[in-house]
Amino acid sequence: MANEIRQETKTPQILKSEPVRALNPFEEMNRMFDQFFGNGWMRPWRYSWPSLPELALPEMNAPKVDVIDREAEVLIKAELPGVDKKDLDISMGENTVTIKGSTMHEEKAEQGDFFRHEISNGTFSRTVVLPAPVDGARAKAVFKDGVLELTVPKVEAAKRHTVKIS
Repeated sequence: MANEIRQETKTPQILKSEPVRALNPFEEMNRMFDQFFGNGWMRPWRYSWPSLPELALPEMNAPKVDVIDREAEVLIKAELPGVDKKDLDISMGENTVTIKGSTMHEEKAEQGDFFRHEISNGTFSRTVVLPAPVDGARAKAVFKDGVLELTVPKVEAAKRHTVKIS
């Protein structure tokens, strides 16, 4: 038996296509990264790594600060929970105030054969630009219940004056 070769002839078909829009360089780069790394290559790390509370690390955020511009002075209020008065450092410039501090927390628990000892500490620093030049040498600070209130008089030239329109 001889092998028969059959040749089929088909008429070529012409397919119509829509005109292709050229990709801008950013779209082209994204397409190349998706081909190489797979879809979703740019997921934020926080979705694939445990969050900070799960790692039991202390949360060190800059303190919340309110700046109140008064007629003759500037009042700065800062929330500093868990900070001792001796661990605070306040420095002033002509129109800035920097609040630095540190926290230390130690906890021990012992029940029968169980013993737990946790120590956490951290530091923070926050610099705030003031709305007017101030006299830092005459600043007054009060620290009570985790709230720092810093009252700083304005420099004479920075005081507000009312102007009458004639």
